[in-house]
Amino acid sequence: MLKIAVCVSGGGTNLGAIFDAIDAGKIKNGEIVSVISNNPGAYALERAKAHGVEAKCISPKDFGNREDFNVALLDGLKETGADLVVLAGFLVNVPAEIIREFKGRIINIHPSLIPSFCGKGYYGLKVHEGVLERGVKVTGATVHFVDEGIDTGKIIAQKAVDVLEGDTPKVLQQRVMEQAEWIILPETIAKICNGEIELG
Repeated sequence: MLKIAVCVSGGGTNLGAIFDAIDAGKIKNGEIVSVISNNPGAYALERAKAHGVEAKCISPKDFGNREDFNVALLDGLKETGADLVVLAGFLVNVPAEIIREFKGRIINIHPSLIPSFCGKGYYGLKVHEGVLERGVKVTGATVHFVDEGIDTGKIIAQKAVDVLEGDTPKVLQQRVMEQAEWIILPETIAKICNGEIELG
């Protein structure tokens, strides 16, 4: 059984999609052992508790400097015994020491078709604002391995979503979540748990 730790910063809708896939038997051979958030008010922590999963907050505000936070986050992840770390809307630049410790075992969901609208400054609604400003007709989501760059790791899965006339960033964000993120993230985790995608 693959042990999965999920890192989140907000509502945890992608986390919810993973729980749904586990409950529906779509993800076999895997279990979420811990949910970690940098935000004490993240609703994702409530989702974890509702599923009987350990929920912990490791906030940079509780530490004197970034280095101490990075050490605490690394220790927190190591304590979970996770085989796979899933970044599901985790608005923290993962430090190099964590990437080295979990080399080839961290995946991220990004709400665009990488290499478009990714990298520094592109997160959350800012991605969808960028898409609408440029006037592109197709966007989507990408699951990729995490390396020491920002959104530069090897792409695992992508799914396209149409941009429609009159879309606002919020409307587009919801469509991308429903039609892409909540589909390809659980599918990718299922494939990893089944050995169809190799880690590390």
